[in-house]
Order: sequence, then structure tokens, then C-alpha cells
Amino acid sequence: MSDKEKANLLKDQGNSALNAGNFDEAIRFYSEAIKIDPSNHVLYSNRSAANCKAAKYQDALKDAEKTIELKPDFVKGYSRKGAALAYLKRYPDALSAYNEGLKKDPNNEQIKEGIREVKAQSESSGFNSGFPNPFKGAEVLLKLQNDPRTREFFNDPSYIKLITDLQSNPSMMVEKLKDPRVMTTLSVLLNVDLTNANIPDDEDVDMESSPPPKPEPHKSKEEPMDVELTPEKKQAIEEKDKGNELYKERKFEEALAQYDKAIELDPVEMTFLTNKAAVYFELKDYDTCIKECEKAVEVGKENRADFKKIAKAYSRMAAAYMKLKDYYKAKTYYQKSLTEHRTRDTINKLSEVEKLIKEEEKKKYIDPEKALEAKNKGKECFQKGDYPGAMKHYTEAILRDPDDAILYSNRAACYQKLAEFPLALKDCETCIKLDPSFVRGYIRKGMALTALKDYAKASSAFQKALELDPNNQEALDAYRKCISASSNNPEEIRKQALSDPEVQQILADPAMRLILEQMQSDPRALQEHLKNPDIAAKIQKLLESGLIAIR
Repeated sequence: MSDKEKANLLKDQGNSALNAGNFDEAIRFYSEAIKIDPSNHVLYSNRSAANCKAAKYQDALKDAEKTIELKPDFVKGYSRKGAALAYLKRYPDALSAYNEGLKKDPNNEQIKEGIREVKAQSESSGFNSGFPNPFKGAEVLLKLQNDPRTREFFNDPSYIKLITDLQSNPSMMVEKLKDPRVMTTLSVLLNVDLTNANIPDDEDVDMESSPPPKPEPHKSKEEPMDVELTPEKKQAIEEKDKGNELYKERKFEEALAQYDKAIELDPVEMTFLTNKAAVYFELKDYDTCIKECEKAVEVGKENRADFKKIAKAYSRMAAAYMKLKDYYKAKTYYQKSLTEHRTRDTINKLSEVEKLIKEEEKKKYIDPEKALEAKNKGKECFQKGDYPGAMKHYTEAILRDPDDAILYSNRAACYQKLAEFPLALKDCETCIKLDPSFVRGYIRKGMALTALKDYAKASSAFQKALELDPNNQEALDAYRKCISASSNNPEEIRKQALSDPEVQQILADPAMRLILEQMQSDPRALQEHLKNPDIAAKIQKLLESGLIAIR
């Protein structure tokens, strides 16, 4: 196995691990692949995605930058860089990275979506470009050192780092508000007493369907919980958090017990039910997963839960139905999820299930016996000169038996009669792909190409038919007509052929020029030269271009 094959194998293993939610394992596979093939930009791009999923955002950023360094026109590299910067809350830099990607591909929807999300995040981060940063300025540290409320904070080196971080990146404000020193510091800088202001607790985090749960790239967060919680609600959250930890450790039975305790303490919080559903999903008990989601939706709607939570419950139901291969119900619940809250992930999953449904319906429709009935009806219509009717029946026959090459050839004949030559050519190519030894497929392809005045390719198609059946009179007559038609405008054919770089290279080869001269003076010399595969391929190219002909 070559080094390139080894690297590709490791990349595929990394992709599988990433899709399964095993992010550290994915990073390991991509790293091993990079050791073998360090110039492969795709490997760094994939590892950047895995690092993002594993919350290793600095590493993700480094990999994204390496991707761009190796291949500056690889648009996904800029998308990876923008996502990593957004996770690091460096929103202006993230926008800059996305905009660079947009210059490379102005119609890239993934880049556009990233820009929209970063703008939404920066606007909701507490301090954006339209709000002055209270931590900016050389006088800030002096003011804080002189104020008795903050003077003592300077005894801790972490406080100086905290101020430095907020000076360089004010969007970190929301995250840093959990530190009580920040509120005191703001009171000093803004000359307002903020020390009694309410600070929201951590938002409630619903478990993802595949452990360990990781945040999606810079998506809008759910509303934070109210600060004023009853003792029962506080205890319920503690039980839920214990359940989450057990879930991450894949101790599913213990996790269920904790979630049940949380539900008993706070029966109106739907998140505990959707977390139970996530456990049953991992246990492959998809029916129970669906029932828990149904309960969650019912509880959520009764208690006016956040629409995003209801959307997540519907999406989890859909995922369970996908596992049960009930694609119609999966489609229904993905659609319901989207009516509550539209996310790119759910849109993609709905598209995926719709494709599966289409494939299922296509398979169910296959019936060789009914295909034969439709084929016979098409033949009757064709013989009567009813070509649209014949085409309709042959189309039905193809839907009933899509692997029958003859049906495409027959429909091509209908298109030919209706002067729909591009469609006839497309059917001929499908016919040949299904059965490369089907002579009539090549003949009809040649006829379609002749009608389109592409005489070089038409000649090649007829020659292929004659290779398969040297005594086929129809192919021979069609080939002669093609040669005759092409000779009516030889200058145009020559001009077209000489514009082909491959033809130019062949004609520039001194050995080939000598062979062509020998062919003119001694046609028997051709047979000897054709024994050399390389020369035979070049002669075939010249035949297809129409520059030479063998009669």
C-alpha cells in the first residue's frame, strides 16, 4: 500500500470517528494521516472540524490556517477558520475570515450562513462595535488600583489577566460576568453601583443524541433560566447535572435514575424528558425514546417552553424514526421541528430523509413484468408513428426497470424522431454504460452526434459499433454517411481539431509525424504501428478529431 493510500485510509477512519462523535479518536487518525501526507490540505481541514467538535478551538484555528496556507483557494479553509474564531469569540476576526472565503466563492451558502451567525452572536454578546469598551484606555488600570473597591484585586495575578483579556476582547463580557470581580470593576469604571445586579445562572444544557455533547458552531443560545429558583427546582437541576455526567460516562441506567429524580422534583421542565429520550436513543430503545419526546412536547407546550426545546424534541423523535427506517414519520417530525425553529442541521437531515423516501419509492415501483407491458405498448406506438406516445411508454418502462439498456436505446430512437438530439444522446450514453457490448446503442449515439454535426465523435461511435460487429451494415452505412457529411466542410473540422491541446501535442511529436507520413505512402504500415498501445491511442484521438480517416 502506498503512503497516499495509507493516508486516505486513516482519513476515512477519522471521518467515521467524527461522524460517530468520537472526536479525540478522529483527531488521532487525522494526525497520523498528516504525518504520512503533510501537504494534504484536506487532512488539516478535517482535523480542524474535529478540534472544534472537541472544543479545542485554538488547535482548530491553527489547522484552519494551515489549510489556507497549503491551498489558498480552498473555500472550506476560510469557513473552518471563521468557525474557530467565532468559538473563541473573536467575532471581527471571524467575519474577516468568512469574507475572505466569500471573495473566493461569492455564492457559498455555508460562508453566508457563518457570517449571519457571527453577526448575531456579536450583537448579542453584550458589547459590540457600537458600544464603547469600558476597559479600554491606559488610565483604566490606574483608576482600578486607586479605588478601594478594586485595589486588593491586584494582589491576584489572574485579575490583571482578566482585565487584559477584556481590553482586547470585550465580547468575553458575558462569559466573565460569572466572576464577581467583574461586576465590581464595572461599578468603578462606569461610576454606577452594579454589585447587586442579577446575573443569570448557567443556561440549561440539553443533552445531544450522541455523547459526549458538544456545542454547535456559534449557534444562538437558549434563553437563560430565571435566577429566582425554588429549592425543588435547584435540586432538580443538580440531579439533572449528575445525570448528564453519568450520560457522558455512558452509565445510562444510572443517568435515567437521576433524570427521574429531576422530573419528580420539577415535572414541568421538558428538558429532563428529552434527556431521558437521549439515553433511550443510545440504548437503541427507539420506541421509548419517541414516547419520552412526546411527553416532553406535551409538557413543554403546556408550560410555554422555549420553542427551540420543542424543536429539539421533534428532531430527536425524527432521528429515532430514522433508526426504525420509518422515513415518512421521520420526515413529518423534521418538518415539525422546522416549524418551531429552523436550523441548518435539521434542514440537511430533512433533505437526507426526503432522498431516502424517493429511493424507497423508486425501488417499490420497480416491476419487470409491468416494464415489459409498457415496452410493448411503446413499440406499438412507435410502429404507428406516434413517437410522443411511444416515448411516454418507454419512460414508464424505464421507471419499472431502470437497468434495462434496451429501453434507453428505444427511447433514444423516439427522441431522434422528434429531433430531440441532446436527449437522444443522453439516453444512448446511459444505454452504453449499462451494456458496453450493445451495438445498437453505439449506432444510435453516432446518429445523434451526426445530427448535432459532431462528426468526429459520431465517427468514433460508429467505429466502436463495427469493432463489436464488423458485418453490421447499418453501422457501416452510417459511418460512411458521417465521413461524407464531415468532408463537406473539411476546413471547419480541421480548425476545430487543431484547437485541441491534445491534438496539438500529438502533431508536435516528430515520431508521430513520421508515422502519419508512412500511413499516406504505405497504408499497410498502419497495422504494424497499431500494435503499440501508445501509438494506437494517439491515432484513435486523431480519428476522433476528424483530422484523419481510415477507409
